Amino acid sequence: MISLISLSKAQLKIADSIRARRLSMELTQEGLAERSGVPLATLRKFEQKGSISIGSFLKLLMVTGGIEEIIEVLKPSKPNFTSIDEVLKNTDTISRKRGRKK
Repeated sequence: MISLISLSKAQLKIADSIRARRLSMELTQEGLAERSGVPLATLRKFEQKGSISIGSFLKLLMVTGGIEEIIEVLKPSKPNFTSIDEVLKNTDTISRKRGRKK
């Protein structure tokens, strides 16, 4: 699947979203850093450049909300069946635990 947004733009959009959540909670950067356990310098860098580790990002989501939505969005999509034949074919396949391509 090809994305039309660059990684840097995606990072900035995510950072803007967390910043908006922080402001809607009326938290300062210091307050969010203290509540989440993420160092203030890391939070500032994230809000300015969008760069952060996954662990720190999840800590921020725990405080600002949204971790459940992220988990839900990342689940593999379920197939949409149009006939009973497609359902029967799908039950024969085993879900893969490893990928085939490098």
